[in-house]
Amino acid sequence: MKDNRKVFYWLLVGCLLIFIMVIVGGITRLTHSGLSISNYKLISGTIPPLNEVEWQRTFELYKLYPEYEKLNYDFSLQDFKDIFFWEWLHRVIGRFIGVVFIIPFLYFLFRKQLSRSTIKKCLILLCLGGFQGFLGWYMVKSGLIDRPDVSHYRLAIHLTAAFVAFAYTLWVALDIWYPIKKEIQKKFRDLIRLGLTLLLLQIIWGAFVAGLDAGWIHNHWPLMNDGKWIHETVTIEQYPVWKNFVEGKSGVQFVHRYLAYIVVAIIVVIWFKARKMTLTATQKNGVNILVGLVLLQFVLGIFTLILQVPVWLGVMHQVAAFFLVATMTFTLHRFSK
Repeated sequence: MKDNRKVFYWLLVGCLLIFIMVIVGGITRLTHSGLSISNYKLISGTIPPLNEVEWQRTFELYKLYPEYEKLNYDFSLQDFKDIFFWEWLHRVIGRFIGVVFIIPFLYFLFRKQLSRSTIKKCLILLCLGGFQGFLGWYMVKSGLIDRPDVSHYRLAIHLTAAFVAFAYTLWVALDIWYPIKKEIQKKFRDLIRLGLTLLLLQIIWGAFVAGLDAGWIHNHWPLMNDGKWIHETVTIEQYPVWKNFVEGKSGVQFVHRYLAYIVVAIIVVIWFKARKMTLTATQKNGVNILVGLVLLQFVLGIFTLILQVPVWLGVMHQVAAFFLVATMTFTLHRFSK
Protein backbone atom coordinates (compact mmCIF):
# COMPACT_ATOMS: atom_id res chain seq x y z
CA MET A 1 0.00 0.00 0.00
CA LYS A 2 1.47 3.35 -1.07
CA ASP A 3 1.72 6.37 1.25
CA ASN A 4 0.61 4.32 4.25
CA ARG A 5 0.66 5.31 7.91
CA LYS A 6 4.29 4.24 8.29
CA VAL A 7 5.27 6.90 5.78
CA PHE A 8 3.16 9.47 7.62
CA TYR A 9 4.76 8.65 10.99
CA TRP A 10 8.23 8.72 9.43
CA LEU A 11 7.60 12.26 8.19
CA LEU A 12 6.27 13.29 11.60
CA VAL A 13 9.46 11.98 13.20
CA GLY A 14 11.33 14.16 10.72
CA CYS A 15 9.27 17.16 11.86
CA LEU A 16 10.06 16.38 15.50
CA LEU A 17 13.78 16.12 14.80
CA ILE A 18 13.82 19.42 12.90
CA PHE A 19 11.99 20.98 15.85
CA ILE A 20 14.63 19.66 18.27
CA MET A 21 17.38 20.78 15.91
CA VAL A 22 16.08 24.37 15.83
CA ILE A 23 15.63 24.51 19.61
CA VAL A 24 19.18 23.27 20.21
CA GLY A 25 20.31 25.78 17.58
CA GLY A 26 18.54 28.52 19.55
CA ILE A 27 20.29 27.48 22.76
CA THR A 28 23.58 27.39 20.84
CA ARG A 29 23.02 30.96 19.71
CA LEU A 30 21.84 32.27 23.09
CA THR A 31 24.82 30.71 24.89
CA HIS A 32 27.21 32.03 22.20
CA SER A 33 28.41 28.51 21.46
CA GLY A 34 28.15 28.51 17.68
CA LEU A 35 31.82 29.15 16.88
CA SER A 36 33.28 26.63 19.31
CA ILE A 37 33.94 24.04 16.58
CA SER A 38 36.05 25.72 13.93
CA ASN A 39 36.65 22.74 11.63
CA TYR A 40 34.07 20.67 9.78
CA LYS A 41 34.39 16.88 9.72
CA LEU A 42 31.29 15.13 8.44
CA ILE A 43 32.00 11.66 9.88
CA SER A 44 34.75 11.91 12.49
CA GLY A 45 33.25 15.14 13.84
CA THR A 46 30.39 13.08 15.25
CA ILE A 47 32.70 11.84 18.04
CA PRO A 48 33.65 14.54 20.58
CA PRO A 49 37.08 14.66 22.28
CA LEU A 50 37.36 11.61 24.54
CA ASN A 51 40.32 12.49 26.77
CA GLU A 52 42.19 15.50 28.11
CA VAL A 53 44.80 15.39 25.35
CA GLU A 54 42.11 15.57 22.64
CA TRP A 55 40.26 18.29 24.53
CA GLN A 56 43.42 20.37 24.84
CA ARG A 57 44.16 19.93 21.13
CA THR A 58 40.64 21.04 20.23
CA PHE A 59 40.89 24.00 22.60
CA GLU A 60 44.20 25.08 21.06
CA LEU A 61 42.54 25.05 17.62
CA TYR A 62 39.74 27.26 18.97
CA LYS A 63 42.34 29.73 20.23
CA LEU A 64 43.44 30.43 16.66
CA TYR A 65 40.16 32.12 15.73
CA PRO A 66 38.72 35.61 16.38
CA GLU A 67 36.16 34.61 19.04
CA TYR A 68 38.88 33.49 21.44
CA GLU A 69 41.35 36.20 20.48
CA LYS A 70 38.88 39.09 20.84
CA LEU A 71 36.19 37.89 23.28
CA ASN A 72 36.96 34.69 25.15
CA TYR A 73 40.69 35.09 25.76
CA ASP A 74 40.12 34.41 29.48
CA PHE A 75 38.34 31.08 28.86
CA SER A 76 39.43 28.02 30.79
CA LEU A 77 39.23 24.54 29.28
CA GLN A 78 36.02 23.93 31.24
CA ASP A 79 34.47 27.11 29.82
CA PHE A 80 35.33 25.86 26.35
CA LYS A 81 33.80 22.45 27.06
CA ASP A 82 30.53 24.14 28.05
CA ILE A 83 30.10 25.98 24.75
CA PHE A 84 31.51 23.07 22.72
CA PHE A 85 28.70 20.79 23.93
CA TRP A 86 25.83 22.77 22.40
CA GLU A 87 27.46 23.24 19.01
CA TRP A 88 28.50 19.56 18.92
CA LEU A 89 24.96 18.46 19.83
CA HIS A 90 23.50 20.75 17.17
CA ARG A 91 25.72 19.21 14.49
CA VAL A 92 25.12 15.63 15.63
CA ILE A 93 21.35 16.11 15.47
CA GLY A 94 21.75 17.46 11.94
CA ARG A 95 23.64 14.33 10.88
CA PHE A 96 21.06 12.14 12.62
CA ILE A 97 18.24 13.84 10.70
CA GLY A 98 20.03 12.96 7.47
CA VAL A 99 20.24 9.30 8.45
CA VAL A 100 16.63 9.18 9.65
CA PHE A 101 15.46 10.63 6.36
CA ILE A 102 17.63 8.83 3.81
CA ILE A 103 17.50 5.24 5.12
CA PRO A 104 13.68 5.00 5.53
CA PHE A 105 13.23 6.86 2.24
CA LEU A 106 15.27 4.22 0.42
CA TYR A 107 13.39 1.46 2.26
CA PHE A 108 9.97 2.85 1.30
CA LEU A 109 11.20 3.50 -2.24
CA PHE A 110 12.46 -0.04 -2.83
CA ARG A 111 9.36 -1.52 -1.19
CA LYS A 112 7.24 0.63 -3.52
CA GLN A 113 5.34 2.20 -0.64
CA LEU A 114 5.59 5.74 -1.97
CA SER A 115 3.39 7.26 -4.64
CA ARG A 116 5.02 9.13 -7.51
CA SER A 117 3.85 12.43 -6.04
CA THR A 118 5.32 11.64 -2.62
CA ILE A 119 8.63 10.57 -4.16
CA LYS A 120 8.94 13.95 -5.86
CA LYS A 121 8.12 15.74 -2.61
CA CYS A 122 10.65 13.64 -0.69
CA LEU A 123 13.35 14.50 -3.22
CA ILE A 124 12.59 18.17 -2.57
CA LEU A 125 12.94 17.45 1.15
CA LEU A 126 16.28 15.79 0.51
CA CYS A 127 17.47 18.91 -1.33
CA LEU A 128 16.21 21.15 1.47
CA GLY A 129 18.08 19.07 4.04
CA GLY A 130 21.33 19.16 2.10
CA PHE A 131 20.98 22.89 1.52
CA GLN A 132 20.35 23.43 5.22
CA GLY A 133 23.60 21.63 6.06
CA PHE A 134 25.46 23.85 3.61
CA LEU A 135 23.86 26.96 5.11
CA GLY A 136 25.01 25.92 8.59
CA TRP A 137 28.62 25.66 7.39
CA TYR A 138 28.27 28.92 5.43
CA MET A 139 26.96 30.70 8.53
CA VAL A 140 29.72 29.47 10.86
CA LYS A 141 32.39 30.34 8.29
CA SER A 142 31.40 34.02 8.49
CA GLY A 143 32.51 34.16 12.14
CA LEU A 144 35.91 32.54 11.65
CA ILE A 145 37.61 35.15 9.49
CA ASP A 146 37.97 38.53 11.18
CA ARG A 147 34.89 39.18 13.32
CA PRO A 148 33.96 36.94 16.28
CA ASP A 149 30.32 36.57 15.33
CA VAL A 150 28.35 35.05 12.49
CA SER A 151 26.66 37.19 9.87
CA HIS A 152 23.11 37.96 10.98
CA TYR A 153 22.04 37.63 7.34
CA ARG A 154 23.41 34.09 7.15
CA LEU A 155 21.87 33.29 10.53
CA ALA A 156 18.48 34.46 9.26
CA ILE A 157 18.77 32.39 6.07
CA HIS A 158 19.80 29.31 8.08
CA LEU A 159 16.94 29.68 10.57
CA THR A 160 14.30 30.48 7.95
CA ALA A 161 15.37 27.53 5.82
CA ALA A 162 14.89 25.27 8.86
CA PHE A 163 11.35 26.59 9.39
CA VAL A 164 10.58 26.14 5.69
CA ALA A 165 11.93 22.57 5.73
CA PHE A 166 9.80 21.83 8.80
CA ALA A 167 6.66 23.35 7.27
CA TYR A 168 7.13 21.49 3.99
CA THR A 169 7.76 18.17 5.76
CA LEU A 170 4.58 18.70 7.76
CA TRP A 171 2.70 19.58 4.58
CA VAL A 172 3.82 16.36 2.87
CA ALA A 173 2.73 14.37 5.93
CA LEU A 174 -0.67 16.10 5.94
CA ASP A 175 -1.10 15.30 2.24
CA ILE A 176 -0.88 11.63 3.22
CA TRP A 177 -3.16 11.90 6.26
CA TYR A 178 -5.72 14.07 4.47
CA PRO A 179 -5.59 12.94 0.82
CA ILE A 180 -8.84 14.76 0.06
CA LYS A 181 -8.91 18.46 0.81
CA LYS A 182 -11.75 20.87 0.32
CA GLU A 183 -11.22 24.47 -0.66
CA ILE A 184 -13.60 26.77 1.24
CA GLN A 185 -12.92 30.26 -0.10
CA LYS A 186 -9.97 31.44 -2.15
CA LYS A 187 -9.94 34.83 -0.43
CA PHE A 188 -9.86 33.21 3.00
CA ARG A 189 -7.12 30.80 1.92
CA ASP A 190 -5.12 33.74 0.56
CA LEU A 191 -5.55 35.55 3.88
CA ILE A 192 -4.00 32.58 5.66
CA ARG A 193 -1.18 32.59 3.09
CA LEU A 194 -0.61 36.25 3.85
CA GLY A 195 -0.50 35.44 7.56
CA LEU A 196 2.09 32.72 6.97
CA THR A 197 4.20 35.03 4.82
CA LEU A 198 4.17 37.75 7.49
CA LEU A 199 5.00 35.17 10.13
CA LEU A 200 8.07 34.06 8.15
CA LEU A 201 9.11 37.71 7.78
CA GLN A 202 8.78 38.10 11.54
CA ILE A 203 11.00 35.04 12.01
CA ILE A 204 13.59 36.57 9.69
CA TRP A 205 13.66 39.79 11.72
CA GLY A 206 13.75 37.74 14.90
CA ALA A 207 16.92 36.14 13.54
CA PHE A 208 18.28 39.62 12.79
CA VAL A 209 17.57 40.60 16.40
CA ALA A 210 19.37 37.48 17.65
CA GLY A 211 22.28 37.88 15.24
CA LEU A 212 22.87 41.51 16.18
CA ASP A 213 22.18 40.98 19.92
CA ALA A 214 19.48 43.61 19.53
CA GLY A 215 17.36 42.10 22.29
CA TRP A 216 19.63 43.62 24.93
CA ILE A 217 18.66 47.21 24.09
CA HIS A 218 15.38 49.12 24.48
CA ASN A 219 14.22 46.67 27.14
CA HIS A 220 10.90 48.42 27.74
CA TRP A 221 7.38 47.86 26.42
CA PRO A 222 5.21 49.17 24.83
CA LEU A 223 7.51 52.18 24.42
CA MET A 224 11.20 52.08 23.57
CA ASN A 225 13.79 53.89 25.70
CA ASP A 226 13.05 57.43 26.94
CA GLY A 227 9.31 56.82 26.65
CA LYS A 228 9.30 56.97 22.84
CA TRP A 229 7.35 54.89 20.35
CA ILE A 230 10.17 55.37 17.82
CA HIS A 231 13.56 55.98 19.41
CA GLU A 232 15.88 58.35 17.55
CA THR A 233 18.51 55.61 17.21
CA VAL A 234 16.14 53.68 14.95
CA THR A 235 17.18 55.77 11.95
CA ILE A 236 20.67 57.15 12.75
CA GLU A 237 22.87 54.10 13.32
CA GLN A 238 23.42 53.28 9.65
CA TYR A 239 23.60 55.10 6.34
CA PRO A 240 21.62 55.12 4.08
CA VAL A 241 18.50 55.13 6.25
CA TRP A 242 17.07 51.82 4.99
CA LYS A 243 20.11 49.98 6.32
CA ASN A 244 19.00 50.78 9.84
CA PHE A 245 16.12 48.34 9.46
CA VAL A 246 18.32 45.41 8.44
CA GLU A 247 21.68 46.19 10.06
CA GLY A 248 21.07 48.63 12.93
CA LYS A 249 20.26 47.17 16.33
CA SER A 250 17.54 49.72 17.11
CA GLY A 251 16.04 49.59 13.63
CA VAL A 252 15.94 45.79 13.55
CA GLN A 253 14.29 45.62 16.96
CA PHE A 254 11.82 48.32 15.86
CA VAL A 255 10.73 46.21 12.86
CA HIS A 256 10.45 43.07 14.99
CA ARG A 257 8.35 44.93 17.58
CA TYR A 258 5.83 46.42 15.21
CA LEU A 259 5.66 43.53 12.78
CA ALA A 260 4.49 41.50 15.78
CA TYR A 261 1.40 43.71 16.03
CA ILE A 262 0.65 43.13 12.35
CA VAL A 263 1.02 39.34 12.66
CA VAL A 264 -1.31 39.30 15.67
CA ALA A 265 -3.83 41.49 13.83
CA ILE A 266 -3.85 39.27 10.72
CA ILE A 267 -4.39 36.11 12.77
CA VAL A 268 -7.16 37.73 14.81
CA VAL A 269 -8.85 38.74 11.52
CA ILE A 270 -8.53 35.13 10.32
CA TRP A 271 -10.17 33.98 13.55
CA PHE A 272 -13.06 36.46 13.28
CA LYS A 273 -13.74 35.59 9.64
CA ALA A 274 -13.62 31.86 10.41
CA ARG A 275 -16.31 32.27 13.08
CA LYS A 276 -18.78 33.26 10.37
CA MET A 277 -18.04 30.20 8.23
CA THR A 278 -19.25 26.62 8.34
CA LEU A 279 -16.13 24.65 9.21
CA THR A 280 -15.10 21.08 9.86
CA ALA A 281 -13.80 20.19 13.32
CA THR A 282 -10.16 20.19 12.17
CA GLN A 283 -10.52 23.58 10.48
CA LYS A 284 -12.15 25.12 13.55
CA ASN A 285 -9.54 23.63 15.88
CA GLY A 286 -6.72 24.88 13.67
CA VAL A 287 -7.98 28.46 13.69
CA ASN A 288 -8.70 28.47 17.44
CA ILE A 289 -5.28 27.09 18.33
CA LEU A 290 -3.69 29.57 15.94
CA VAL A 291 -5.14 32.63 17.67
CA GLY A 292 -4.26 31.24 21.10
CA LEU A 293 -0.67 30.57 20.09
CA VAL A 294 -0.09 33.98 18.53
CA LEU A 295 -1.29 35.68 21.71
CA LEU A 296 1.00 33.46 23.79
CA GLN A 297 3.91 34.21 21.48
CA PHE A 298 3.22 37.94 21.74
CA VAL A 299 3.33 37.80 25.55
CA LEU A 300 6.50 35.69 25.51
CA GLY A 301 8.09 38.24 23.19
CA ILE A 302 7.28 41.07 25.59
CA PHE A 303 8.77 39.28 28.61
CA THR A 304 11.80 38.15 26.62
CA LEU A 305 12.46 41.80 25.82
CA ILE A 306 11.87 43.39 29.21
CA LEU A 307 13.83 40.67 31.04
CA GLN A 308 16.75 41.12 28.61
CA VAL A 309 16.62 37.74 26.91
CA PRO A 310 17.25 35.10 29.58
CA VAL A 311 18.22 31.86 27.84
CA TRP A 312 15.18 29.87 29.02
CA LEU A 313 12.75 32.56 27.89
CA GLY A 314 14.50 33.05 24.57
CA VAL A 315 14.16 29.32 23.97
CA MET A 316 10.46 29.38 24.93
CA HIS A 317 9.93 32.25 22.49
CA GLN A 318 11.48 30.15 19.72
CA VAL A 319 9.47 27.07 20.71
CA ALA A 320 6.26 29.07 20.47
CA ALA A 321 7.30 30.37 17.04
CA PHE A 322 7.74 26.78 15.90
CA PHE A 323 4.30 25.73 17.12
CA LEU A 324 2.85 28.83 15.50
CA VAL A 325 4.36 27.93 12.11
CA ALA A 326 3.14 24.34 12.52
CA THR A 327 -0.40 25.45 13.31
CA MET A 328 -0.42 27.98 10.48
CA THR A 329 0.76 25.28 8.06
CA PHE A 330 -1.89 22.87 9.32
CA THR A 331 -4.63 25.50 9.06
CA LEU A 332 -3.60 26.49 5.53
CA HIS A 333 -3.58 22.83 4.52
CA ARG A 334 -7.11 22.33 5.81
CA PHE A 335 -8.34 25.27 3.69
CA SER A 336 -6.55 24.22 0.49
CA LYS A 337 -7.38 21.77 -2.23
